[in-house]
Amino acid sequence: MGAAVVGLGGAVATTVVAGVELLRLGICGQDGLPLASRTDLVPYERLVFGGWDVSADDLAKAAHLHRVLEPAQIEAAAPRLQQVRPWPAVADPAYCRAVTGAHVVPFGSPRERTERIRADLRRFRDEQGLDEVVVVNLASTERLPDPASPALASPEAFEAALDTGEEALTPAMLYAYAALREGMPYLNFTPSRAADVPALTRLAERQGVPVAGKDGKTGQTMLKTVLAPALRSRALRVEGWYSTNLLGNRDGRALEDPDSLASKTATKESVLDALLGYPVEDHRVRIEFYRPRGDEKEAWDNVDLVGFLGRRMQMKIDFLCRDSILAAPLVLELIRLLAEARRRGERGVQEQFGFFFKAPMTADGSAPEHALHRQEQALLDWLDGGGRTATSGRS
Repeated sequence: MGAAVVGLGGAVATTVVAGVELLRLGICGQDGLPLASRTDLVPYERLVFGGWDVSADDLAKAAHLHRVLEPAQIEAAAPRLQQVRPWPAVADPAYCRAVTGAHVVPFGSPRERTERIRADLRRFRDEQGLDEVVVVNLASTERLPDPASPALASPEAFEAALDTGEEALTPAMLYAYAALREGMPYLNFTPSRAADVPALTRLAERQGVPVAGKDGKTGQTMLKTVLAPALRSRALRVEGWYSTNLLGNRDGRALEDPDSLASKTATKESVLDALLGYPVEDHRVRIEFYRPRGDEKEAWDNVDLVGFLGRRMQMKIDFLCRDSILAAPLVLELIRLLAEARRRGERGVQEQFGFFFKAPMTADGSAPEHALHRQEQALLDWLDGGGRTATSGRS
């Protein structure tokens, strides 16, 4: 089972690859893997990794730079990590200005760049003797394209735009398109626009390929989707919710660009009103790049509540977490789930995987379910029942 990762040299991806090697060696347990007991899914140890990055460093060197893993863990996984070197990436600094590198494909037309990605995918599959490949987007957050661009409206318009060099075609979309054309499931764990435009969701249906996304729900937003339904069930009115994040890894640096930041905050801000059933006027989300934190993210929330007799109360949460340690196991589970969806013949948007995302895709573009307990039940129903369960529009 192959995983071709966009952003292979990043903190999350190196943690994913190292984690599988440490599992294979029996050095770590299965803490943090929510579907570890599902023996009907592809075993973690059977996953094979390749992918693209703007840095040419092998993954052992990348892991040292990101400082997510303990030195002893890097040392144990190093023989495998040293063998994994990223392929030159299709990147565009116009869409991600804060994270750049020299290990990139020379600029050509969008069509030429997608053909390069497709060739990489075929080579990876053939050289490794893989039965299936899932393409995974773990790259830095891109700025939002123009959603009204005609190029994004249909597969035919997208095809034409590949040849004319339409600006609205982002790198994330080019990877998604290449995956779909190669018949490979596609996972977007980032806030970037990728397969979640009409042109590509329709193409996924036509090609019979499952897709899932977007923006992994790991820490602060995960807690929000647990707490907000509980507050609603007790009729405690949320008057304001202030969320701030301190993050010093490469993802945090990417979000120093205001346009990339807008992509990220849009997915984080979209959750609360849907969960509570009313707008929270004073809902604020802040993300700050603070280099000393590295991957040791701090997510701080202040919630102002109004209860019986108009009495005001407060709730304060300080989540001192490891960004990549939360994200990596979810990526592993999603790779396994998309492989299972492919085996079952599923096509298009996989709503039942919304459990893992801040902004879950829905097949018809309707409002998604955000409450974690309902999302989990939809996923388990699909796994146990052998069919897709819709999760949209029930908040």
